[in-house]
Amino acid sequence: MKSQVKNFGLLTFSTLAMAIGIYFFKFSNNFTFGGITGLAVLIAKTGKISASDFSFISNMVLLLIGLFVLGKKFAAKTAYSSILLSVTLSALERIYPMSHPLTDQPLLELAFAIALPSVGSAILFNIGSSSGGTDIVAMIMKKYTSIDIGKALLATDFFITLAGCFVFDIETGLYSFLGLALRSFMIDGFIESLNLSKYFNVVCTSPQPICDFINETLHRGATIVEAKGAFSGEDKFIIFTVLNRVEAIRLRNFIKEYSPDAFLLISNTSEIIGKGFHSV
Repeated sequence: MKSQVKNFGLLTFSTLAMAIGIYFFKFSNNFTFGGITGLAVLIAKTGKISASDFSFISNMVLLLIGLFVLGKKFAAKTAYSSILLSVTLSALERIYPMSHPLTDQPLLELAFAIALPSVGSAILFNIGSSSGGTDIVAMIMKKYTSIDIGKALLATDFFITLAGCFVFDIETGLYSFLGLALRSFMIDGFIESLNLSKYFNVVCTSPQPICDFINETLHRGATIVEAKGAFSGEDKFIIFTVLNRVEAIRLRNFIKEYSPDAFLLISNTSEIIGKGFHSV
């Protein structure tokens, strides 16, 4: 139950962050990068439908298609995020209509138009969910075709962004291309930051106190390997363990105080699969 409540909170927070970034910074500046919402900006230029309403209709249609094609299991997390995002965008348009950007600094607004949705997407990807839209198209294509999905979606985003240069102006188009280029790097960076852990190699002569601290105080596991010093020829032990950032500081301070002659190798890692971290 605790895990489900946490996931629900993360789903809600990440989706609302995406909605705020899209509505207040992306739609108002006519930035066209990014799947359905980028296409919505182009369609809104016709004056027949707003970007928020187009996003709502498109996401609901894709969600229904995904439900029938991919099954109920697909809809478990994606449906909630997709509906919440669509409803929030439509609600914001009616509660706080925007006829112009919040500021006169397009580069600053571009930064928020990229950062907020990127944070939201990273959290969703990290818990195995998505906000729907072109992600649903990608899942369907993956199921029935052998097309390289990543390249296909990138090509689609490229042409939508390119269209912005002609529908709006070259300055807006160039800002959109900059957003397209930076978005994927920011998502990857946020995902790595969310999953960042510290990998310890501890070379020492007395491993038991260190292992006791890891097991009993930090409640983590460790592996001990027998070794021999190449220069001294002395018998040594190597302790392997992975900790989060707070735990890593505590272990480093413990070793510094109680085993100052130990040799430490500490590296960053974001791909830890196993008990206490991520499941396969």
